[in-house]
Amino acid sequence: MRMIFPFVAIAALVAFIPRSAEPQTTAPGQTRADYFAWLAKNPGDRKEVRALREFLLRNDLQDVVPTWQLVRTSSSWQQCSAERFEVAPMQQWDNIVATLAFVEREVEPAIGEVEALSAYRNEGLNSCSGGRPASAHRLFFAMDLKPADETIERDDLVRELCAAHRDSGRDYSTGLGFYSGVRFHVDSSGYRKWGPNGRGSTSPCNRV
Repeated sequence: MRMIFPFVAIAALVAFIPRSAEPQTTAPGQTRADYFAWLAKNPGDRKEVRALREFLLRNDLQDVVPTWQLVRTSSSWQQCSAERFEVAPMQQWDNIVATLAFVEREVEPAIGEVEALSAYRNEGLNSCSGGRPASAHRLFFAMDLKPADETIERDDLVRELCAAHRDSGRDYSTGLGFYSGVRFHVDSSGYRKWGPNGRGSTSPCNRV
């Protein structure tokens, strides 16, 4: 598979660190049916989604997570009066390549399929959601994920993801963050880890 690893600017290394844990379930208004309703309203959105799919196909990453999940914005979209789905600017699409590759090659072999709950966040939504100005979500480096298998326990999730991050995270410049429960964050804007309070010292990987 042809890999395109994005150039990592210094500003992008200061990735999004959550200020509080976010809901682990799909937010109201962000289901697959909601996506199709959103898509039906605007031909411009359909054109952008089609172009994004073609980009993923060219990079052999079209099957990592469904495109409709990749355009989910934030679980806080309602509170922030924002769009529930949004396609990232085209000039940022290369940023998500290494993130998706890490998920496909390291995360899913360890814990099975994942569901993307949040990816690109525009400047206003990113700020409202508690992200930093140069956050990994703002630049489309990041996804918040949960296992599709609802039987996976947090301890098992942490053990498997921390092992993948330790063994291969540097190769993909992977940031790995944990919320409460089984929701976690993956990006490719710098090798690091953190726990639910956003600090590296509280990453559960430190105990594994």
